[in-house]
Amino acid sequence: MELFHQLARRNIKISKQSGFGEQLRQQWEKVFAGHLTAEEKQHIHLHNRNEVNGYLWHVFSYEMRDCLTGEEAETAFDQEEKTCCYLFFQHSDDAFKVEDASGLKAADLAMENDKVDLYVVDSEFNWTFVITHENGWLGPYFSRR
Repeated sequence: MELFHQLARRNIKISKQSGFGEQLRQQWEKVFAGHLTAEEKQHIHLHNRNEVNGYLWHVFSYEMRDCLTGEEAETAFDQEEKTCCYLFFQHSDDAFKVEDASGLKAADLAMENDKVDLYVVDSEFNWTFVITHENGWLGPYFSRR
């Protein structure tokens, strides 16, 4: 993926975690959407259902969890003290691990994200930064546990 090479060119140590995406999405949902009932998750289209794509970030767009949006989200992400973090996607089982994310900025991620939904979390899932395929209309989002 272009994102991998883009970050590697910036001397950001990144490794591919094939097949790890589903596990990361499940953990993300548990941490950031675990307070929702099954009915609420269905109402906000958190999961794919009846040929309609679901998105984990709907927890933010439907205002079911506090978050920062837009430039405030990007600023919060940029200012976050980052160590190890994971990058994963809504509709892919590929994921990436960034060992030292201290230099990782929102702008580094935005170019890759024309038509995908990208989730970034620290290794303990204390915070998340999400860039949506609706960027410019919905998102990006930043939230803490």
